[in-house]
Amino acid sequence: MSADALLDAVKALEVELHQGTTRANRSRMDELLHADFIEFGRSGTVWTRQATLDEFGAGGDGAPRIHADRFALHALGDALALLTYRSAHVNADGSRHRHTLRSSLWQRSARGWQLRFHQGTPTEDAT
Repeated sequence: MSADALLDAVKALEVELHQGTTRANRSRMDELLHADFIEFGRSGTVWTRQATLDEFGAGGDGAPRIHADRFALHALGDALALLTYRSAHVNADGSRHRHTLRSSLWQRSARGWQLRFHQGTPTEDAT
């Protein structure tokens, strides 16, 4: 897979995780999160796979609208990729808040690409 194709594939999976419909779909979340998934949230909370499934897979579509940009992918081997980007929550009026630097470690398994690790770090608006 070319570097551009890998970026497109992993970015699409990451953006899918931003969607309320995905977060509310426990089966899909189960597919996307690696068995050893862990997240260091922007709030400082450490999220395990089970806690994430319980929080987001419970149903409902209360996820905020998220804008993400400046995606970069760094292949760390044939089955490991580091995705970095910026994100912000989008208000109803289109303004953005909760600006965050993000990094995700994606690992290819028998189930396809799965999110193994994620970290969010608060930042100022960098537009």
